[in-house]
Formats: sequence, structure tokens, C-alpha cells
Amino acid sequence: MPEHVPSRRDFLARAVSAAALGASGTAELSLVSAFATSRPARAGAAGLIPYGSAVRAGALESDASYRAAIIGNCEMIVAEGEMKWGDIRPTRGEYRFEKADAIIDFARQNRIEVRGHTLAWYGGLPAWTEDISSPAEAERELVDHIRTVVSRYRGVIPSWDVVNEPLVDVPQDATSLRPCVWTRQLGAAYLPIALRTTAAVDPDARLVVNEYDIEFKGARFAAKRKALLQLLRSLREKDVPLHGVGLQAHLFADRAIDRDGLQQFLLQIAELKLDVLVTELDVVDYELPGKISARDALVAEKAREFLLAVSEVVRPKAILTWGLSDRYTWVPIYFKRPDGMPNRPLPLDAELKRKPLFDVIDEFRSKA
Repeated sequence: MPEHVPSRRDFLARAVSAAALGASGTAELSLVSAFATSRPARAGAAGLIPYGSAVRAGALESDASYRAAIIGNCEMIVAEGEMKWGDIRPTRGEYRFEKADAIIDFARQNRIEVRGHTLAWYGGLPAWTEDISSPAEAERELVDHIRTVVSRYRGVIPSWDVVNEPLVDVPQDATSLRPCVWTRQLGAAYLPIALRTTAAVDPDARLVVNEYDIEFKGARFAAKRKALLQLLRSLREKDVPLHGVGLQAHLFADRAIDRDGLQQFLLQIAELKLDVLVTELDVVDYELPGKISARDALVAEKAREFLLAVSEVVRPKAILTWGLSDRYTWVPIYFKRPDGMPNRPLPLDAELKRKPLFDVIDEFRSKA
């Protein structure tokens, strides 16, 4: 292990100490009370599907009201960026876990489960990975990264998005993988390498392939479903460790949900004995009317259409949104509204007030 990596023993000891201290301060406790919905017991005791959100370590540290909203509403969290290669591996041979550890510490203090995201992805790679020049070097770096990261959080993170977004936007078949250092040097072999390495390091972890654009009507979305199913079947046929598929569910208000196509896909996923998770749900609203009440209703209806199609076939193991509050969302970076009004893609607004989207999520957590 490189000398820059703090030991797992030190990390676990720090996490235990943090948990013993409990919540920090009377002010934060009062905020948690304002947002609390009996989170620690409600999923297991009531038989509800666990709900969670992507989080940002910086916001958890600096924004007490956001932190309290996460505590009050989430059974599960996932790092939005802090466990990706760019944050953990800024330079070759260096591992930086401060931000990821902060999220784990927060989760331990508040009895929240953490999902891992992500170990093998074409995006978010630090610049130094472009210097990888041979298959042997690529496999060595990928395996070392997975061993170091997964061993650090073994027994702490029970589920990983091991492979994220493997397919191009318009795939011809399962071989239509996104170009990146992994496919350039290893080809399709990078997927079983990543999955088998993760399983070897943490045999109890649930391993997921995570993908987007699965749910809409249209030829390119049907092609994505077909290629992903071929890819998953191929991994199963090769006895590669795999437990689930993540449907990101970045929904677009102007795209129709292909109920029949999605449900047929999910039936075939069930035949492969793979779990289904909704991993990154939000509704991109940049083309919806500006009036807030109308827009929020349309966002909620789009999510209802998707969740109904899913729940009629399978019971998702979890429903996560890609952020809890409109205060912190990726959407305006790429889909800024032309009228200049703030985007509203998430269950809580920028003031942390509950929106109709949250009601829809709660409805399907119990219905599915």
C-alpha cells in the first residue's frame, strides 16, 4: 500500500470514536428533529424499500441544514464524487481518502448505510491515467485501485457500483463499450477483472453494473437495453461475480417512458437472478413550464410513470435520488433552464421543503 494511504485500522478507529461522540451540538440536533421522519427504523420495521441520496462531503461539513435533512430522510447515501478515481487518485501512487472517509464517518454517526460509487468508469479519471501504455500496466493499476479502496471499506460498504456506464449511447451490441483507457488496453476484459477483484477483496459485497438511458421510448434506448442485457448475460455465462443492475433513472420531462420495453427488460433481468436498484433518480426539468406548482407536479408524474413501470415487475432493492435537495444538483451544469429559473429535479427544494416528488417516492417504497 502506498505510503500516502492512512491505514484502515486508523480509519476504523476514528469512525468508532466519531460514532461514540454522536451528533455534534444542540443546534444540529434541533435541525435533525425538524427534518426527521423516524429514519433509522422505518425501512426495516415497516418493510419499505430503503430510500437514499447522493451526498457531497463539502456540503455535509459546511451546511448544517442540509446535513440535518440527510439525517432526517435517508437510510442510505452514496458519494456523488468523492469515491471516484479523480478524488481518490489525483496522482499516480497517491491515495487520498479524506473526503470519502468524511462521508463514511457521517454515515456511521447517524446509522446510515453507504453505497460505493464507483470502481471502474470511463469518466472522472485523473490525467495521469492517459500515460498507461500497456495491458499489463492497465490491469495492475485497476486491480491495485480496487484492492486498496475496497479493502479499506470492507465490512463498511455492503454494495458497490463496480462498473459504471460501460456502454456507448447508441450501442450495436454488448461489445459497444465506451472508449477509455480500460477498453483501449484491456478491451471487454476490464469488466470481469473489476468484478472478480472486488469479489475477491470483499466476498460479502453486492456487486452492481450501473447504467443510464434504459427507460425511454425510441430506437437508441431500445438498443441500450438490448446491449446491456447481452452484456449482463455474457458476464453471467462466464460466472463473473455480479448481483445487480443499477438503473440510474435520470429522467427527462420530454421523453416518454417505454413501459413495455422497460418491463420486458426487467423480466429478463429477473430471469438472470439479478437485483434491480434505482440508483440516481432525478427529473431534468429544463424544458418544463416555469410555474413552480405546475413544474413540480409534472416532475412527480414523470417519476410516478417510471416507478410504476418498474414496480409492476420487480421490487427494487433501493431507491436513491442523485441528490436530496435542489440546493445541490448536477442538473443546471448541463441543463440550465433558458428562462433563468432554478432547476427543481429533486425531492426537496433549495429551501429543503418537501416537494410532490418525495410523495411519489414514498408511495412506491411501500407499494412495490
